[in-house]
Amino acid sequence: MDTSLPLTLLGGITPQQFMQRYWQKKPLLIRNAVPGFKPLLSRAQLMVMASQDGVESRMVVHGAKGWRLSHGPFARRAFPPLAQSKWTFLVQGVDLHDQNVHDLMQQFRFVPDARLDDLMISYATDGGGVGPHFDSYDVFLLQAHGQRRWRIGRQKDLSLEEDVPLKILSNFQPEVEYVLEPGDMLYLPPKYAHDGIAVGECMTYSIGFKVPARDQMGTELLQRLVDDPEDCAGADTLYRDPKQPAMDTPALMPETLQAFAREALCSKLKAALADVDLQNQILGEHLTEPKAAVWFEQRAEAVDIRAGVVLDKRTRMLYDPKYIFINGESYRAAGADARLMRSLADKRCIDATSMQKASEEARSLLVGWCEAGWAHGFTAKT
Repeated sequence: MDTSLPLTLLGGITPQQFMQRYWQKKPLLIRNAVPGFKPLLSRAQLMVMASQDGVESRMVVHGAKGWRLSHGPFARRAFPPLAQSKWTFLVQGVDLHDQNVHDLMQQFRFVPDARLDDLMISYATDGGGVGPHFDSYDVFLLQAHGQRRWRIGRQKDLSLEEDVPLKILSNFQPEVEYVLEPGDMLYLPPKYAHDGIAVGECMTYSIGFKVPARDQMGTELLQRLVDDPEDCAGADTLYRDPKQPAMDTPALMPETLQAFAREALCSKLKAALADVDLQNQILGEHLTEPKAAVWFEQRAEAVDIRAGVVLDKRTRMLYDPKYIFINGESYRAAGADARLMRSLADKRCIDATSMQKASEEARSLLVGWCEAGWAHGFTAKT
């Protein structure tokens, strides 16, 4: 993607201008961002998807007794009548299950893939919504069908209503109101309060982004480091206690063992903190780790990659100057093969001409990825 070219998707400004002026700074309303846009999935298809195991879905009903939240999968009879107002159901990660939705998400790759999360589709009857709230992440709200009224504001009071199954702001104070038509889109930075209410039957696509929390990421990366079978500090050292006396209090923890444990922990952390490559490696593996509900179909038959390779829509692939990361695994790469793999990560495909330049080692790796279902030969169904 040439980020210096204006995009209709961004209201005629370039991705560079959008990132400089709006990203994580202020909202942007874009009328007719996707001209002539129509839903990529019908209501019936979305309901079928919400009935499947491995698909994250929720239903929110706002009635006389307040808010009610339930989680899928949902049987068809679980949905309220379409004539009933003020209910909505939401399907998360639709891009993982539908190729057209996945293709739509590719238009937002002017933001790093490491930040791009998923596309959620929400269907609502008249008056339906999830209440005034804020998200911790950036989001593009693309109207797909019908109308939705959005009220937004820079909310300082983030207190929430008590005894409600949803995180609803108790003192929402909107500043601006917009009604979005099909093809219109609203960008909101993190923690910008908003309340979307369906005007008649409507469907909205939410393109969301990952926002790692420092403590959580630190814990997860530390866990990966602990799980790494290789000792960063070098050859392993076994505990020795040749001066251990006989104990008449056998349950007492030996001080020498405690000191050994402290030294082991400090040694491990010191080595990890000094190894920037290792830190980058475990970060890349963490960021490409498939979500818990994601699974791949392995292929038993022979794979032909001569015509090219395309990544599966569920595959996450990133790279840095030294490593290629794919679905939670990392590979050291350099030279022509590294350039080939980086092109695959950026373009999500390799054509026949580029494939001819691949080394036998790279071809073998690509075949293995295809057999695992992470990628597909151009002749296969993608």
